[in-house]
Amino acid sequence: MESTLGLFAGLSAHSVALIGWGLSAFVEAAASLIVVWRFTGSRMLSPGAETTARRLVAASFWLLAPYLIAHVGYDLGHGYRSSPTALGIAVTTVSLVSMPALGLAKRRLGVRLASTATAGEGTQNLICAAMAAGVLAGLWLNTLGWWWVDPAMAVALAAVAVREGIRAWHGHACCH
Repeated sequence: MESTLGLFAGLSAHSVALIGWGLSAFVEAAASLIVVWRFTGSRMLSPGAETTARRLVAASFWLLAPYLIAHVGYDLGHGYRSSPTALGIAVTTVSLVSMPALGLAKRRLGVRLASTATAGEGTQNLICAAMAAGVLAGLWLNTLGWWWVDPAMAVALAAVAVREGIRAWHGHACCH
C-alpha cells in the first residue's frame, strides 16, 4: 500500500524523490522476502544461506540508485519541477512515524540472530524513514520556491543506498 500510494502521489506531483521513495517500498518488500527465505527450512542454520541472503539484500539496496540518478538528470534537462501533494505528505508522514521502530527492531533481531541480512533489511526501513523526512522537506520547501531540494534528495538517497549496499555486502551489521 505504501509503495502504491507513494508512486501514485509521486507521479501526480512529478517528484523524483517521492517516486524513488515509493519504489523503495517495493525493494523493502523484496528484502523482507529474502529474509523470510533465509529463515525457512534447512536454511535456518546455514551459513551459506546467510551469505546469499546478505548479498541479495545488499543488491536490493543498489536497485534504485541508477534509476534515481537517471530520472534526476532527465528532469533537470527538461526543466521539470515537482509540486506539493497532500497524498504524498500523508503517506510519507505515516512512514516517518512507523518505519524507525520497525527498522530498529529488525536490526536488534538481526544482531540476536547473528544475521546481517536481517539487520540490513532493518536498515532499509530506517532509510525509508529518512527518505520520507527528506521527501516531506522537499515538498514543503518546494512551496517556498526551493525546487532543487527534490532532485537533491533523490541524489542523496541514491548515495546512501549505494553506501549501505556496500556495507551489507561486506557483512557489516548496519548498526551505526
